[in-house]
Amino acid sequence: MPDTSERRRILIVDDEERMIRFIRMNLEHDGFQVAEAFNGKQAIQRIRDVTPDLILLDVMMPDLDGFEVLETIREFSNVPVIMLTAKGEEDDRVRGLENGADDYITKPFSPRELVSRVKAVLRRTEGATGSMHGLIEIDQRLKIDFDRREIWLEGKLVKLRPTEYRLLFNLVQNAGWVVSHDQLLQKVWGYEYSGEPHYVRLYINYLRQKLEKEPADPKYILTERGMGYRFVDYKRDK
Repeated sequence: MPDTSERRRILIVDDEERMIRFIRMNLEHDGFQVAEAFNGKQAIQRIRDVTPDLILLDVMMPDLDGFEVLETIREFSNVPVIMLTAKGEEDDRVRGLENGADDYITKPFSPRELVSRVKAVLRRTEGATGSMHGLIEIDQRLKIDFDRREIWLEGKLVKLRPTEYRLLFNLVQNAGWVVSHDQLLQKVWGYEYSGEPHYVRLYINYLRQKLEKEPADPKYILTERGMGYRFVDYKRDK
């Protein structure tokens, strides 16, 4: 399998030139192409110019902060975004994930952690693979075509972010069976994320908000307390 870094372009957005130099040096050492922006407005333009495969986005910046930039990005692109947050700012991390970020890294971070997280996010955005082909009819309301990467809900196409899509794939692939938090973390996020079950809970909530008629009383994605999650056994229930 080719290295994840092959031909991948990373856009670094940070108002600190020293931080950009540090990140650039380590990413280029691992074979990534690097573009840079020093503020939010410049970042939005650079995204359109260089079409990055992933964005490293600092939270604290002049003019537009990282959250405002992320909100604008999500209006026109699903490009993976990793937020760079200050140490101890848990609210920033949660807010970033809720607004569409794919991950966060807390400053200060080591070169090894930086490259590991970038590669992990790129791996999981490559798309789900497996043996499920053709249109899957969960019920009259929900239909999924993993070949086309399409989810149809009440006849309308539902837009999922890459991580949401990959999570749904792993749940449907194991329909009727309980999948633990650890299994989902490993399959969807990667081994680097072991011990961080809040990712699973957050993205399960995202999927329920988009797919369930009543997210508080889900019919598709069921919680098995203390164990994990189970997608409804649509084959047996037909």
